[in-house]
Amino acid sequence: MFGRFMPAEGKFFDMFNEHAELGVKCAREMVALMTNFDDLELRVHAIENLEKQADKVTHNCIELLHKTFITPLDRDDIHQLITRMDDILDLLEDAAQTISLYDIKAITPEAKRLAELCLACADKVKAAVALLPNMDNSRQILTICQEIDRLESDADHVMRAAMSKLFRDEPDVRNLIKLKAIYEILETVTDRCEDVANIIEGIIVENA
Repeated sequence: MFGRFMPAEGKFFDMFNEHAELGVKCAREMVALMTNFDDLELRVHAIENLEKQADKVTHNCIELLHKTFITPLDRDDIHQLITRMDDILDLLEDAAQTISLYDIKAITPEAKRLAELCLACADKVKAAVALLPNMDNSRQILTICQEIDRLESDADHVMRAAMSKLFRDEPDVRNLIKLKAIYEILETVTDRCEDVANIIEGIIVENA
């Protein structure tokens, strides 16, 4: 029984949870941005602030990793997990800044759907990370990881349909280029969430 619980040295799990919560907030802001362009700059600023907070958590986690002799997980797993989680917020910030810089006047239903899938993935990442300290949760964690994989597949389908529609129906080449960039960034967010799920699955295999 003792071996089923992870040691908590270094407060790494607290940092994972804090970072995952920031990821959910950031994705939620992205959905709000896609829903209503009236507050575009306000939403972009909020996303940038959340990304900066996540950067700080990532920096503190890696710094603590170098200082901690006994870690609750493999050192490489800790580093990979926090950096891949950070990639999620980096890409959400990229998407928000791209929308602002490209002066996009209206968003498509497909882009909004991709943002919603990003939020769904971020929610699942948060749920999986919250269960990590106790390996008795391994089956539940793996189920959540499978759900992230499914959401990423859904995003692939939305992306392909969106691209097909864009190249078929969009007469303005500049607008086509702008929307294509947004689609690609948002779909990549779900890829990074899947990367996080894969890392977590590896942790379960090693420790359960």
